[in-house]
Amino acid sequence: MNNPEIKQFIKENSSLFWWIKEDAKENISINLLVEIILNYGDLESVKKLFSLIGIKKVAELFYQSTKRKRVNYHPRTVHFFNLYFKRNA
Repeated sequence: MNNPEIKQFIKENSSLFWWIKEDAKENISINLLVEIILNYGDLESVKKLFSLIGIKKVAELFYQSTKRKRVNYHPRTVHFFNLYFKRNA
């Protein structure tokens, strides 16, 4: 994730990654970024995530995460984005 726009996006949403040290936030995985923004981000941050990464890539990462045995998404988030991605991705 060497993209400066993504690094800026992480800084803008820094409070969502409260448990990660400031100097390590730029090095988070794309999977963690998607998971946190979809779970806890507001509408504007979700839109920005889609524009930075692409809705198809976000949907792909979301589906990979929700197929695992342990899912970190809230049940309502899973339901909402399952419906959303079926229609829009």
